[in-house]
Amino acid sequence: MSAKFALRPEELSVVVASNLNADILSDLGSALAGSLGLAASANLNPERRFPSMFEPVHGSAPDIAGEGISNPIGAIASAALMLDHFGLHEEARRVEAAIEQTTGAGHITRDIGGSASTDEVTEAIVRALTRTLASL
Repeated sequence: MSAKFALRPEELSVVVASNLNADILSDLGSALAGSLGLAASANLNPERRFPSMFEPVHGSAPDIAGEGISNPIGAIASAALMLDHFGLHEEARRVEAAIEQTTGAGHITRDIGGSASTDEVTEAIVRALTRTLASL
């Protein structure tokens, strides 16, 4: 699977794996996409007997905590996955669209070639989402 991630990632959209293997593959997949800070993840309980968990692939990034340089996109995109899980598909698409508008306008953190801080990217996404909601 690691080889497939590296050689033919376009053939993958969802991977089901144990926690250990999924942790390795999710780090690899997000690094291939450009940054650990971009990837969202969902640990789903399909029977809904127990809570599911939604988090950025990079976790808490304690090595850069408080520096204002972490990429908030993975965390915000994880919220979109949660909205989808709850059946709020339109709302999830709005969050994703706000991320796309923000990155498309060049508001990106340094891990992907930008200069914006964590707060600046977060605020830009919130503004894009607010504009979308105001137009409804």
